Amino acid sequence: MTYQNARPQIITAVPTGFGPDGAVDLSASRSILEFVAASGNEGAFPIGTTGEFPSLSIDERGDLTKLAVDVLSAHMRVIVHVGASSLFEVRQLIDQARDAGATEIAVITPFYLPVTDQALEDFFRAVDQASNGLQVYVYVYAKRANNFVPPRLMRTLSQLPNIAGAKVSEEPLSLLAEYREVVPEDFLIYTGADRDVLAVADHGAQGVISGVSSVLPKPFRAAVAGDGDPRQLQADVDLAVEAIAGDMGRMHYAYELLGVSSGTCRMSVAEPDEEARTLIEEAVRTLG
Repeated sequence: MTYQNARPQIITAVPTGFGPDGAVDLSASRSILEFVAASGNEGAFPIGTTGEFPSLSIDERGDLTKLAVDVLSAHMRVIVHVGASSLFEVRQLIDQARDAGATEIAVITPFYLPVTDQALEDFFRAVDQASNGLQVYVYVYAKRANNFVPPRLMRTLSQLPNIAGAKVSEEPLSLLAEYREVVPEDFLIYTGADRDVLAVADHGAQGVISGVSSVLPKPFRAAVAGDGDPRQLQADVDLAVEAIAGDMGRMHYAYELLGVSSGTCRMSVAEPDEEARTLIEEAVRTLG
């Protein structure tokens, strides 16, 4: 299939719901997933950064993976994030995702300790070998993971049989274009920069993986459909991004305004202050 010049896709980065004591709240997480299922977006990306994956145990990730596949797979693609700091953990998470019925997975680069390009290649070769029957997306997030995939390495990884694409967070659009120059035509590239939804196609990418669209999908749907003046479409996306700012605490407040019982965060995410709440209220009122 050729993806060049196609309408950009919106893949929702899904938050996880936790109780006041920090325990995973599967009921709250289901409410989030049901809201996402009705968004009209092309896919979902559970248990990633927005889903607070570093704080989750392997068993908790298994429960959330099964829930996500069960709730979402009839409505959209589900790209389950199975990344972890070690290959030992990633192999377990791959098997878990496969057993839950997932067909697409994403794997962040090993994180915390710096690794060489050769170690990264060895890691993803092992991931590829463990992923028969699954499509794998290389998750590049150097500002969080402390490791980066240069274009020459992405070229190598894109040739592996199960590597289908990449998610790239907090990098310039020019890097997406550099990746596009060296990967196969059907290799899918997504940015994590919600604000760039209208620009990604010009840089060889297929869409965005957007945490903001988990609570405010309408401006993103309108943008990719071209429903209106491009300047106003971008302004609406900008308002949504400014209000939510990729912040899980703000997402949960927006869900509350939208009538979704989403729980709270487990990690040390501050609740939105009065100024932020006012902005979120405006965005929900205008765009929700």
